[in-house]
Amino acid sequence: MNWYGPALQTELIEKYGEVASDKINELPQYDPANVEALADSPLKGKKIIFLGSSVTFGSNSNEASFVEYLAARDGIAYVKEAVSGTTLVDNGETSYIARMKANIPDQKADLFICQLSTNDATTGQPMGEISDSKNMDDFDTTTVAGAMEYIIAYADQHYGCPVMFYTGTKYDSEQYGEMVELTKKLQEKWGIGIIDMWDDLDADIPEYHYYMANGIHPNRAGYLDWWTPFFEQEIERYLDLN
Repeated sequence: MNWYGPALQTELIEKYGEVASDKINELPQYDPANVEALADSPLKGKKIIFLGSSVTFGSNSNEASFVEYLAARDGIAYVKEAVSGTTLVDNGETSYIARMKANIPDQKADLFICQLSTNDATTGQPMGEISDSKNMDDFDTTTVAGAMEYIIAYADQHYGCPVMFYTGTKYDSEQYGEMVELTKKLQEKWGIGIIDMWDDLDADIPEYHYYMANGIHPNRAGYLDWWTPFFEQEIERYLDLN
């Protein structure tokens, strides 16, 4: 029998899940320096630019995310531009667009991967509309759609590479679900790739609370054992490396 009730039970899981994650993060097998490289990874030597917020940064995993694990396992070279609490929508100097332009200089890359930020959903940013244009000057970057289109066009122009967006795994957010659907529509227009953990990575698994510090952020175990293999699979498929 559950004596707590659903609200208190959720609060306890979140509270003690983060405490448990702190201990998991300290386990030596999850230190990127101790992760064994994959033999003959097709991603070896690929240069990938990552743009995002706390999930890309690794805010609940001692600053190690799938980025560091892809480097350890697959031998990628990377640029990681990630600041917690920031949005796709261009609303100040810490937005995705502002940081991309200020902190990621022009360079040749093999792939650009952008986080579909939960912060836009949490703060209720306007969704906007997909433009008929592919001209950066035509996009309304104060909306989610316009900001995403701007990032896609900018990455193509300044980094000369294809673009993927990645989603988080399922959590309780109607607007984030709408953002995932928007990303799929942008895929039809732009041919971007999607690492769709929202729809394609089952969150109803026994290990969920071992892997996740909370509903949005994995710990190191979640990144290494759950998310990173899915990233590898989807990146290799999109770049046609198999």
